[in-house]
Amino acid sequence: MTIYALSSGPGIAGISVIRVSGPKTKDVIVNLTQQEVPEPRVATLRKFSKINSNEIIDEGILIWFPGPNSYTGEDMAEFHVHGSKAVVDSIQATISKVDNCRLADPGEFTKIAFQNGKINLLKAESISDLISSETEIQRQQAIKIMSGKSSEKFNSLRSRLIKILSNVEGKIDFPEDDLPDDILENIHTEVKNIKNEIEKILNDQKVGERIREGFKIAIVGPANAGKSSLLNYLSRRDIAIVSEIAGTTRDVIEAHLSLDGFPVILSDTAGIRESKDEIEKKGIKLALNKAENADLNIIVIEPKSVDFTDFFNEIAIKKAIMVVNKSDLGVNEVSQEIKKYNPIFISIKEEKNLDKLIDLIKESLKNKFISSEDIFITRERHRFNLKNCVEHLKNFQEKKFIHDFDKGAEDLRLASRHLGMIVGKVDVEEVLGSIFNDFCIGK
Repeated sequence: MTIYALSSGPGIAGISVIRVSGPKTKDVIVNLTQQEVPEPRVATLRKFSKINSNEIIDEGILIWFPGPNSYTGEDMAEFHVHGSKAVVDSIQATISKVDNCRLADPGEFTKIAFQNGKINLLKAESISDLISSETEIQRQQAIKIMSGKSSEKFNSLRSRLIKILSNVEGKIDFPEDDLPDDILENIHTEVKNIKNEIEKILNDQKVGERIREGFKIAIVGPANAGKSSLLNYLSRRDIAIVSEIAGTTRDVIEAHLSLDGFPVILSDTAGIRESKDEIEKKGIKLALNKAENADLNIIVIEPKSVDFTDFFNEIAIKKAIMVVNKSDLGVNEVSQEIKKYNPIFISIKEEKNLDKLIDLIKESLKNKFISSEDIFITRERHRFNLKNCVEHLKNFQEKKFIHDFDKGAEDLRLASRHLGMIVGKVDVEEVLGSIFNDFCIGK
């Protein structure tokens, strides 16, 4: 099947790009241009017409990419036309009339590229991340993964495991042959080294996920302390309703921001207080859950607020900035219990010390995004497979004797499989290839 789709953004534009990929790509070119295909990878000016008609749709640039030297690995073409809806719709309607051509599913061009071995799963995911990136640090991370360093690391670890597995499999298949003692010792040493390297990658404070998904900041505190006003100020727009009536905010209101290039998800929450209102109680429960799961809490109180820190667990308090709002009304009434948290005194109404608060937030962001590792885990899928790999390696380490190697081989096989699943490469035949290369089996 040949697929086609608009690859540039929808809407009016100077240029729109329509991409076609599949065995019928040549037929599409011939039908639309009424000429033979142009030179490969050369931008060629052509008129595009409706099929079986002299009616010209548009004049634009055609680029022909014969497979396998294309993004998808198949015959592929790009039609660069004027970016009006009428032109794009007419071009796509004409392509649809070619036999075995259909509109592409979301991400299908990249899926075909993966299936044809042009890219691995990590690169496919990084392409999606690059398209979705909204901040500079997200773009940098996507490009870093696209460069292949993460793939090289995971493939290297996997190759080392397969090498170990080939030795173990060789002993199982040829039990009469004794393996040298140093090989047995090296097997356990190498397994330990690989496990330690993976654990080091896992111990990343989830920096990669924070960059990709956004740094979660929860604005929490008692009712009517100015939480919604702070959300609106930091967002530079009116997102939340601000009222002197306590309990106005009952649900969680989120805003996606970029602070100095760092992606941030800012959440305004219900005021925390004792309440008999069932709806408000649910909002307060959501607020406490947000505080527990946030990367940073901004606890907003006012000078007259009593100590209410018992509402929060110790973890939520440790990852918090204590803020006393409405400092223009005086700060003499702030309790000693609150002062021990070294609060910053602000006035949203008079925009006092808000620059200092923003600097504190930025400093916290920078600290959280620091990682000594160049290999970032950007998805839970990666973390899940790495954790499972470590567990299987631990299971192997418990098998100390030769007669346990048949069970140990399964541990290594599963460990290498989980590494392979990260880059989308799982091939048991590689184990046989390694055996043939390293053992004189056919002697």
